[in-house]
Amino acid sequence: MAHKTQACGIEKNGSLSPVLYSKSDLKEGSLQWVKEPLNGQVLVVLNMDNNCSATSFDMELCAEKLKSVGVQVAADRWRRLIQDAVLKPEVRRYMFYNSRAFQIAIAVVFYMSLWTNIYSTVQLCSFGRYWEASVLVTLAAVAVTVVVILIMDRRQRKINMNTDVRLAAVNEIFIKHGLILGITDALNGAHNILQLWFVHFSPERCLQSLSAHITDMQRTRESGLRHSLDQLCVVMEEVVQPDPGREEEASSEESPLLSSGVNLNKEPVTCNELLHLVPEGPPEVMAQQLLVIFSGCYVRLLVTGQLPRAMAGGHMEHSSVPCLCQFIEITALNTHQSWFMGR
Repeated sequence: MAHKTQACGIEKNGSLSPVLYSKSDLKEGSLQWVKEPLNGQVLVVLNMDNNCSATSFDMELCAEKLKSVGVQVAADRWRRLIQDAVLKPEVRRYMFYNSRAFQIAIAVVFYMSLWTNIYSTVQLCSFGRYWEASVLVTLAAVAVTVVVILIMDRRQRKINMNTDVRLAAVNEIFIKHGLILGITDALNGAHNILQLWFVHFSPERCLQSLSAHITDMQRTRESGLRHSLDQLCVVMEEVVQPDPGREEEASSEESPLLSSGVNLNKEPVTCNELLHLVPEGPPEVMAQQLLVIFSGCYVRLLVTGQLPRAMAGGHMEHSSVPCLCQFIEITALNTHQSWFMGR
């Protein structure tokens, strides 16, 4: 499937406005005045067919598009990070099995299996031979399936440690240039399409506001802050390095007197280590880390129209969705939802 790259604004439930280029290709001796894009505007979208393992994002074309909108970042710096973040086979398989298309298929299979099991059970009872029993079975199966779909949809609105957080390294580079990245999936016929979104976002005001909020929480609700940040962790598998002295002593004691000629490759001993994504530090450093970690999740919910509506006080110009710092405060720091409206 051919790669498709867009450099245009995409509206999702009124949350995004048409893109305004911050820079264009200028001819020698000419000067062109252009407006700065607003926060939340989509600059570039890269599409990739996830069904074919040989396909990949067109990084060369992406670099050209980023230059055309005024983003000057060395491609060697972020190309490898994107490759490691979302293009590894195991990550692509995970995204396929968590895609909406696969979840729809699971919901259909779940409904059919549930209906068959309930109907078979009801047939054992005396009232199971009436047509009303079939209606009740259908209603029960539909109700349970809808609940399962709502649970999966609610799970999709939360930060995904396997995809959103993997983009933190590349977002740490791009956020300094007023860009944040997120990845989504879409269904195009029988193809599962991965979409990499480049969204303009200036982090200065969000960084100041979030730093002030963390400072206030450290002074008034330090235990609540620590409890919230402790939830942001990943499990890392570490290889246990044995003590060289003990290893040599053990090998000399356990070595056979007569060599059998068989070389047994021992598997390395590993242990799981809990890594906190936001360690203790100055409020500015913690705020910067939170902005980087939640950027991928924020972009994913922004472009799919799943962010709640914000009443006031955000840093998103001409938009009714919360800014990044508001999203972090309510999602990660368990702040009250006074500025949010129900959807």
